[in-house]
Amino acid sequence: MSEPKDAAVRRAVSPVICYPNDTLPEVPLALYKAARAGAVKSSEVIVAPREAACFRVPAGHFFRISSVEGAQVGDLNLWNAHDLSERFYSGKTRALHGTHITTGERMWSSFPALRPMATIVDDTLGWYGMDEFGGSVHDVIGTRCDPYTGNLLSGAQYHHCCHSNLTRALADELGVPQSEAEPHVHDVLNVFMCTGFTRETGQYFMKTSPVRPGDYLEFFAEIDLLGALSACPGGDCSSEHTSDAAACYPLLVETFAPAEGALSGWVGPALNGYDRSHGR
Repeated sequence: MSEPKDAAVRRAVSPVICYPNDTLPEVPLALYKAARAGAVKSSEVIVAPREAACFRVPAGHFFRISSVEGAQVGDLNLWNAHDLSERFYSGKTRALHGTHITTGERMWSSFPALRPMATIVDDTLGWYGMDEFGGSVHDVIGTRCDPYTGNLLSGAQYHHCCHSNLTRALADELGVPQSEAEPHVHDVLNVFMCTGFTRETGQYFMKTSPVRPGDYLEFFAEIDLLGALSACPGGDCSSEHTSDAAACYPLLVETFAPAEGALSGWVGPALNGYDRSHGR
């Protein structure tokens, strides 16, 4: 189809930010950082390569995801520990903060709760920013590698992709069949993964993660959390993610308890204030 005469004029229209976020609840980052300074380690979980593991974090505590042996990305799911229907909402998090998130930004929960689940308080890859390809780290645009798309594209039967890893881990944690656990697995925060969209075709791309052993992403739990983290079969995601070819390494999840009184004045987030009448 040929372009209309005013095509250039239409393309030149300035964009408008859909969700200006300057009215979001203020993040008390100074309070969180002060509380973290005196916090003590309370538990840890090692996530094996091409596997996933679950962990729990009480509201008001901290958790850290670390690279410990080699460059490795992870796929993170979060749920309200008492109600799995409230879970991380990657799409709304993306709409509120952008395609990638870092210190001072939050992981938001699904409707109807729509409240902060976790706040990033430290990010050793915060220096990376946005590169010349439009790539950055810790994305909320990728959905997770899964066996269904793998089968669609190549006919493969691959069982250690992140979706399957998370399904197995959650089933084990809850003591339920995989068929019951799988519907709770949802779109992820791609921890340490370096991604973006191509300018030419708008396709989702990945590139070698800049993560190195010792790097970490640290969070403050705004509510009681059940988490699941998969050590992606793509390793550093430099070439592919649904095979056993990539070098893969474990990830470490640590939790930290603040000293008594360190969060004086802090109140956990309430459920979203919409009255849920939907016009009726």
